[in-house]
Amino acid sequence: MKPFTSQVFETETIALAGETETIVRGGRHLFDRLPQAFAGIKTIGVIGWSSQGPAQAQNLRDSLAGTDITVKVGLRKGSASMAKAEAAGFTEESGTLGDMYDIIAESDLVLLLIADAAQVSEYTKIIQHIKPGATLGLSHGFLLGHLQFNNQDFPGSINIIAVCPKGMGPSVRQLYVQGQSVNGAGINCSFAVHQDLDGKATDIALGWAVAIGAPFVFQTTLESEYKSDIFGERGILLGAIHGIAESLWRWLVRSGVSETDAFKQTAETITGPISETISTQGIRAVYEALTTTEQEAFSRAYSVSYQPAAEILSEIYDEVASGNEINSVVLANHRFDAFPMTSIEGTPMWAVGETVRANRGTRTIDPTAAGVYVATMMAQIDVLRSHGHAWSEVCNESIIESVDSLNPYLDYKGIAYMIDNCSTTARLGARKWAPRFDYAIAQQALCKLDKNTVVDHGLINEFINHPVHQAMAVCATLRPSVSIALNELNTLAQ
Repeated sequence: MKPFTSQVFETETIALAGETETIVRGGRHLFDRLPQAFAGIKTIGVIGWSSQGPAQAQNLRDSLAGTDITVKVGLRKGSASMAKAEAAGFTEESGTLGDMYDIIAESDLVLLLIADAAQVSEYTKIIQHIKPGATLGLSHGFLLGHLQFNNQDFPGSINIIAVCPKGMGPSVRQLYVQGQSVNGAGINCSFAVHQDLDGKATDIALGWAVAIGAPFVFQTTLESEYKSDIFGERGILLGAIHGIAESLWRWLVRSGVSETDAFKQTAETITGPISETISTQGIRAVYEALTTTEQEAFSRAYSVSYQPAAEILSEIYDEVASGNEINSVVLANHRFDAFPMTSIEGTPMWAVGETVRANRGTRTIDPTAAGVYVATMMAQIDVLRSHGHAWSEVCNESIIESVDSLNPYLDYKGIAYMIDNCSTTARLGARKWAPRFDYAIAQQALCKLDKNTVVDHGLINEFINHPVHQAMAVCATLRPSVSIALNELNTLAQ
């Protein structure tokens, strides 16, 4: 990745496991530079009110208060979200809420935050309404992937940029709100400039990221972003953790462990002390926190889980890169009226979880669950690196987003609350691939544990000495300055 420069924000170079990358540090002290970053932009249209729309519209409006830049929300006529947008302070009377195509037509910066499949179905009409010289902003590269695999491209008359928060929309808003009293609170963002007409697109993208509260902004490409993002949410971020927890829970119950204790040894340990340890001390610290006997149990679980996880993750990456996953989301959009997505918390495990969460005590790291979970996370890291993804993208997409932004939702209220607060693309992917991880762990990993398979010391040494630990040590310093306040998540997620 070539270094980027900015005329508005200071850049700095960081070293990650032998590679260098350029970043920008955000913060509220930079808000007075936003008019310069958005030079020539008078109207920002936020299109959509699903996962990212509410957070980004409100954050932008608040950050740009007192400037001559207006933030408007565009929704479909008759949208049920109109009332929600009005409750957040966007109104037709004030001219800050209206039909999506009217808002698109009058905006200098159009942030297209409707569902991915809707972007595809509405693309032609959207492009017809964007005025020449305007900037189209995306928070996901899904649309580019669709165009690529249909031998199309964006028109050459507009700028194309992306700012992609490494967390779900409610987190973007919650950490921004917390940042009103703690500078630097927010969700890290990647940014990409896909098409730049006049050399200003980089500063527009950086201004957008700073305005929605990103404490740190790192560079990617639109293609790299959609591949790592769609891949990651089907992996450790959503699909894999669901499948891992289910398979481990059933395995423990079959061995005679009570349903309650089995939940504590699976989902509870992963979303609690394991995630907390990774978040504050790094992945290897999970292993180092264990006793010698526990390290043996961790190593056995890691040894039998890495290969099955790597096989599925490699398949997922290929499915994303080939366009198959993107096409499956587009096709699913046509089925939703007849077959809407239903609950994913119907198994006995998640029913037990409600009781456990209501009566929590001290939680400890279960070495077997830690071995399976960490092996899957490491396999995901290795797959991304094998396809040339930068360390900043790998660490944010596969580690920080998981333990800092997504797992807290599962920890607070269960698997459906985590997954169903994400985009439709993410929800579909998690539902599709979680059973594959469940089956692979149950059939390939846990069966070997039952047979007392020996530790693969070479694989464990690779884990202990993996360069991701050095990269993560740096990326860990590039983090939100506060944690998500879980007691407020339910209100903010509505």
